[in-house]
Amino acid sequence: MTDPFPRLVEHVSSLRHGTLPASAVTRMKVFILDTLGVGAAGAHGTNLEAMTALVDTWGHGADARVWGSETRLPAPSAAFVNAYRIHSLEFDCLHERAVLHPMAAILAAVLAYADRRAHRGRPVAGAEMIAACIAGVDIATFLGFAARGPVRFFRPSTAGGFGAAAAIANLAGYDFDLTANTLGIQYSQTSGTMQAHVEGSPCLGLQVGFASRAGIVSADLAAAGFTGPRDVLTGPHGYFRLFEADRFEIDGEIERIGHEFQIEEMAHKPFPSGRLTHGAVHALKLLRDRLRFSADDVRAFECFVPSLVARLVGRPDIPDPEPNYAKLCIPFVAATYLRRGDVNVDGFLGRDVLGDPITHAIASRVVVIQDDNPDPNAMTPQRFKLTLSDGSVHEIKLDHVLGHPKAALSRDQHLDKFRKAWKSGGLEVEAGERLIDRVDDLESVADVSVLSAMLARS
Repeated sequence: MTDPFPRLVEHVSSLRHGTLPASAVTRMKVFILDTLGVGAAGAHGTNLEAMTALVDTWGHGADARVWGSETRLPAPSAAFVNAYRIHSLEFDCLHERAVLHPMAAILAAVLAYADRRAHRGRPVAGAEMIAACIAGVDIATFLGFAARGPVRFFRPSTAGGFGAAAAIANLAGYDFDLTANTLGIQYSQTSGTMQAHVEGSPCLGLQVGFASRAGIVSADLAAAGFTGPRDVLTGPHGYFRLFEADRFEIDGEIERIGHEFQIEEMAHKPFPSGRLTHGAVHALKLLRDRLRFSADDVRAFECFVPSLVARLVGRPDIPDPEPNYAKLCIPFVAATYLRRGDVNVDGFLGRDVLGDPITHAIASRVVVIQDDNPDPNAMTPQRFKLTLSDGSVHEIKLDHVLGHPKAALSRDQHLDKFRKAWKSGGLEVEAGERLIDRVDDLESVADVSVLSAMLARS
């Protein structure tokens, strides 16, 4: 078996903007903007204000901006808060094959680090930022798509932290040894439990914050002369042995590195709920457009889904769920769409919405059934059967869910999502339009800290 670590380290330490295909650059700019929009909407994250005030007591410094506020913090602390904002609403992009949201930890770390660099008179240029984020996505997603067993730990935190560390190492211009030490130190900080997902705890978003903060800390420690373990992936106590229960495939998958850029496989999340709930919403939208039925017309809605979907979001509806539980529950999310005609941020805010008896009555008619797909990491295909009150039965199969590269959002849909998320965050409309223009022309931006400035309140 090939040890993938040297190949990954070489990829991170050598990748530069000039070597990237235009298609990868374009997609990275799409998902940088998407992630910034989601970060703006993260103003509604559970206990965000209290968390920001708490983090401010952990150490003072003017290095980096906390989005949506006047607060500036040391870069690791700003990355922690901003990554939490990005993931707290379950609205951030993902790589389906890797079962992973990599951009939350990566972008929060990169922009906090860029803020610090600018504060110290060494700004980061847009082209450098693009290359660093692409390197980070490649490393994080490799850890996901090389896995062969069912998800055991929370990959947006475990693998996402490696992505954040890789991006910072690339941005810092580290050589092979410094990059290897950064990733080795990152492994010593790797964590993230699926128990928070099962319970719908806000710790899910906190874990992404921990990973983003760790990415900066790992790079700083490497620069200070600390060394990390090297056999961190396939060693006797390496990542794949422990976090993936020794079920992984390296040969064949490692060949993708440097030849395929995984940002091109990233999927949008058109709705602020668990990605695995989106198939039900997509199917209902297609059926409703065709049949013009109302929620009252639905006798039953059956969802036949792979084991990953059933296990992570096939949970039962409960009377008064916490926001994170509701977003990760197919019956509640499907009922929210049928009740409201859309699934948006407001659909998970407030006890009156989360406890709405009509929504829960609709949810009682939604059934999740595990199919016989043998792949424990498959998200699709998914099949749905709708029974209406007149006794008619209508079925639909989805090979790709809305937002996937093969069912991609158009630019207009992408910008519509960004603008709605931006507005939800309460930030100035004009600043959002300027941000769109800046990201579109990111290669010409000499100092990317201007992006964070647009998300801050002055």
